[in-house]
Amino acid sequence: MVSVGVIGGTGYTGAELLRFLVEHPVFDLSFATSRSEDGNEIGDVLPSLRSLIDKKFVTPESDLEAELVFAAVPHTTAMDYVPSLIDRGMKVVDLSADYRLPFDVYEDVYETSHTDYGRQAVYGLPEQNKKEIKKAGLVANPGCYPTGAILSMLPLKDSFDRVIFDSKSGISGAGAKPSSASHFPNLNGNINPYKITSHRHAAEMKMMLSDGEAMVHFTPHVIPVVRGILTTAHVFGVEEEDLLGRYRDFYSDECFIRVIDEVPKLSSVRGSNYVDIGGFSVDETGRTVVVSAIDNLVKGAAGQAIQNANLMMGLDEETGLKKPPLSP
Repeated sequence: MVSVGVIGGTGYTGAELLRFLVEHPVFDLSFATSRSEDGNEIGDVLPSLRSLIDKKFVTPESDLEAELVFAAVPHTTAMDYVPSLIDRGMKVVDLSADYRLPFDVYEDVYETSHTDYGRQAVYGLPEQNKKEIKKAGLVANPGCYPTGAILSMLPLKDSFDRVIFDSKSGISGAGAKPSSASHFPNLNGNINPYKITSHRHAAEMKMMLSDGEAMVHFTPHVIPVVRGILTTAHVFGVEEEDLLGRYRDFYSDECFIRVIDEVPKLSSVRGSNYVDIGGFSVDETGRTVVVSAIDNLVKGAAGQAIQNANLMMGLDEETGLKKPPLSP
C-alpha cells in the first residue's frame, strides 16, 4: 500500500479525490485537511462519503505524513505547502496553477509573486509527458479547460496556423463556494461567456501547443449543468484528409482517450476519467472542427491527478480509475 494525503479536502476537487481514493486498491488515505472542518468526520462533512471513510479532517499544520500528497488548494496557495512537503520526502501532485507555467509567465498571468521560484515541476498531461511524470517528485496537474483543449489538438501540434477554442463548462468548475454567477436562477436557461479574451488557462494552451508561431485563442462559457466541459476547436491551416485515422493512430496507446466517429457528448464521460474526441469536419474554407468532452472534476482535475500519482508511484496509470461513466 502507498500512503497518500489530501490538502484541501472539502472543495469539489478534494471531495472528488476522496471519492476515487475510497476504491483505489493501492493508495491508502493517511489524512485529509480542512481548517474549517478540523476534527469533524469526513463522512459528516461530505455525506456522499458517509460510512466509506473512517477519518476526521485535520488542519494543514498537523503532523502530516504520507508518501504522496495531493494539493487541492486555490491558486497562489499551493506554493505555501509544496516546499515543506517535498523537503520532508513526499511526492506531490499540485492541482492548483502554481507550478504549471514558467515562473515569469505565472507571475504575469496570475499577477502575484511566486514564493517558490525555481522549483521544477513536470506538467502532468500523461498523454504528452508520461516518461517525465514517472520520474517526477512534483507534478503540476493541468487545468480543466486546458486538458480538454490540448488533447483535442495534440495530434495536430505543429500542423496548424491558428486554433480557436470555444469551451462550455458545467458550473462545478467555479468551485464549491456559492456566487452570483453560480446561483441557480442566474444560470438556469443561460449560457454565460466570461473572460472572453483573457482567461488565465489560455497560457497553458499556448505553452503546450504553440511554438511561438501558431496562434491560440480561447473563450470559455458556463452552462447550466453540474459537470463536464465540451470544447469545440476551430483550427486553420491543417492539411490532412484522414483526421479520424490520424487521431486513432496518435492515441492508440492511451487508455483514457476514446477517438470516435461522431460528435462527443458530456453524458458519455460524466463521472469518469475518459476523454471523447470526435467531430473531424472540414468546411469549404478549410476550417477543421474537432470536439472533445471531459468531466471537469475527473479528467479535468481529480482523476487526472490520480492518473499522475499512479505513474509517479510505479503503478499502471489506470489503477483505481477504470470506471464506466455515469449515463444517463
